[in-house]
Amino acid sequence: MGMLQEDVVIIRPPEKDGDNTVLTVNCPDKTGLGCDLCRIILIFGVTIIRGDVSTDGKWCYLVFWVVGKPKTRWSLLKKRLIGACPTCSSASGISYYCTDLNPPKPPNVFLLKFCCHDRRGLLHDVTEVLCELELNIKKVKVSTTPDGKVVDLFFITDTRELLHTKARKDDTIEQLTAILKDALITIDIELVGPETPSCSQSSSFLPTAITEDIFDLELPDSVRTGTFTSDSVSVEMDNSLSPAHTLVQIMCQDHKGLLYDIMRTLKDYDIQISYGRFTTKPRGKCEIDLFIVQADGKKIVDSSKQKSLSARLRTELIRPLRVAVVSRGPDSELLVANPVELSGKGRPLVFYDITLALKMLGTCIFSAEIGRHVIGDREWEVYRILLDEGEGVSVPRNNIEKGVWKMLMGWE
Repeated sequence: MGMLQEDVVIIRPPEKDGDNTVLTVNCPDKTGLGCDLCRIILIFGVTIIRGDVSTDGKWCYLVFWVVGKPKTRWSLLKKRLIGACPTCSSASGISYYCTDLNPPKPPNVFLLKFCCHDRRGLLHDVTEVLCELELNIKKVKVSTTPDGKVVDLFFITDTRELLHTKARKDDTIEQLTAILKDALITIDIELVGPETPSCSQSSSFLPTAITEDIFDLELPDSVRTGTFTSDSVSVEMDNSLSPAHTLVQIMCQDHKGLLYDIMRTLKDYDIQISYGRFTTKPRGKCEIDLFIVQADGKKIVDSSKQKSLSARLRTELIRPLRVAVVSRGPDSELLVANPVELSGKGRPLVFYDITLALKMLGTCIFSAEIGRHVIGDREWEVYRILLDEGEGVSVPRNNIEKGVWKMLMGWE
């Protein structure tokens, strides 16, 4: 008898105070599935405390012990996790894969444009509404006029694929109007067209501070004084403990999206996890054991491949994002960069965390842009925030960097 779709993902609430919510996924396997699931869990603001993963290459079973927030929408999280899992059906008691020969069509991109009177924290309030509505921000162009008005352009896609309908559009405008209140002057949403692969610019369009900062972290020993990083990271590989797998042992400091950072790195290297265990320890430390194989099903015996994967994992865990405040003429500009997956997906909620941190610091935003740039052999999503330092007491640059970094890492 086939498995019901509802049984693919099961979320069991805590039985008593102090217990964790237990989230299980039982479905056909695919390379990168762990990355996709951890990305969704990160989007919903749910923290993974412990995890176990096992697969035979065809079927996988994942268990996550997680902690949510008071506003966590568990039923919607379950729906999104089910949507990321490969489907299967049953015929004569034999489960088989249901593969779609036609790749999914790219989502439509919509332009949200509004003009309003500026106020502190406005950009974060708008971003929060869009996140709650499951509207994904692909690109942003925010500017402030001399008379104190802001013109915001958000290029967005809809996870629910309903923004083309009048009801969904009206609901979005209504919720944004409620948060903007009397400050709102005009607002409109229009269809731009299907999403196309982003045209990344070369790194010459970026200040050298951010490009040098990215290249400066090839190895932990090369971290510059004053940069914000996670604590020391240990990545060890061993081929002696399993006849068929390479064991990767990681010890590091916990941060928001830790498992996602590990999984996306393995996904980009086309590495399959056969068994894995993740546990958090006292003082925010984590231990991860992963038994992995290459795409051909064999362990990693090439020492150069081992060193390459180990170095990339260490780099991504020491500093999964880059944060810097630089001079832009007489003004200060906040730069945040994160690597883009080979699949084209960027790290979720970065703009949300940036705007929240600046709101808490009492720092106003004069203009903002999100773009993608090729730096070295990788594509990066870069957030450029020109800070408005014209009113009140100026926040020291180091405090801005530290506040944004801690928010992005979940250490606020």
